[in-house]
Amino acid sequence: MGVFTYTSEHSSPVSASRLFKALVLDSHNLFPKIMPQIVTSIEFIEGNGGPGSIKQINFNEGINPNPFSISFVGDVNSS
Repeated sequence: MGVFTYTSEHSSPVSASRLFKALVLDSHNLFPKIMPQIVTSIEFIEGNGGPGSIKQINFNEGINPNPFSISFVGDVNSS
């Protein structure tokens, strides 16, 4: 297990707060809709999506050598 960091800057007609909400806070609903060929579903194994929750990302067969990925949801400062 390791830490991966990626930084990128892009211009967008959509506000930063709206993008953050969609891509980070609502990713469990958004990703299966915009990438159905890759992500089958995202389920919360523990918690409701807030800090301390654990979510499982389920991939379509053949896309990823692992059928799923489990992530821990840390503290999110959305202000």
